Amino acid sequence: MPLEIRDAVLIVNPRAGSGRRMHQLDEARRILSGSGMETELQHTEASGEAVFLARRAVEQSRQLVIVCGGDGTINEAVNGLAGSKVPLGVLPAGTANILAKELSIPWNLPRAARRLLASRLRRIALGLAVPAKSSGEPRYFVSVAGAGADAAVVAAVNPQVKDQAGILAYWHQGFRQLLKYDFPRFRVQTAERALDASLVIVGRTKHYGGPFQITTEADLLQPQFELAVVTTRSRWRYLAYLPVLWAGRLRRARHVQFWKTTSVECVPVDAYDVMIQVDGEPAGQLPAKFWVVPDALTLAMPDPM
Repeated sequence: MPLEIRDAVLIVNPRAGSGRRMHQLDEARRILSGSGMETELQHTEASGEAVFLARRAVEQSRQLVIVCGGDGTINEAVNGLAGSKVPLGVLPAGTANILAKELSIPWNLPRAARRLLASRLRRIALGLAVPAKSSGEPRYFVSVAGAGADAAVVAAVNPQVKDQAGILAYWHQGFRQLLKYDFPRFRVQTAERALDASLVIVGRTKHYGGPFQITTEADLLQPQFELAVVTTRSRWRYLAYLPVLWAGRLRRARHVQFWKTTSVECVPVDAYDVMIQVDGEPAGQLPAKFWVVPDALTLAMPDPM
């Protein structure tokens, strides 16, 4: 077993799983225990609590923090673990779970537990989003951040509706924002180039949300972002991007540019508030900077299947 770990904390977001999922979680814990890994179950009761639980695990020198939750719970745990040597493992739950898709972790929790036991610990970089001081605190992210149209959708989704409707809540708000959002411009500035845009995706992973992959040349093992920058303000062109995205051909679309970088600054051009998101959670507004922080997190990564 590559993971020589006996003492793990298992942070669970109970809102991110049905009763059947919780039954699977019990079986997953038995599988881990059968291989010598004991897990202390810790439930989150409120937003932000996973940050505290992960930080406490670091203070207690625990050997592993496992998160059974969605992108938001994983992001909170990442912000508690960043800069420490305590590894992060994932048992997928939630609405999308980009990181689980990126690591090819099965949605079935017992199977995911077996994959976790066969994982190797890899040190990776994280992204760090630093929004306007008046709108939020700096936040690490492991998968993806964004500014503009996608962040407007994230900010508009009601958490209670998301708990009930899952990914459909994002589709519903996506179409609503398509009709009402003004697609304000902002300046995307990197060392490589600068553009005025209505959307920027700051990718550490190939996967984005739902079934989509956008920054398909991003790599968790490389300390850099891949950016996807959309320069059009046309709502109709955004609508036309949907089938292109489904077909995996967004890289060929007009008014979309991709490049790699280690830092990006985004500053409003039009007199509108422009929201940002990290790992699918609201994270403030522009102006903002996004940095790659090398050697920031130890991640339990299953070997490719």
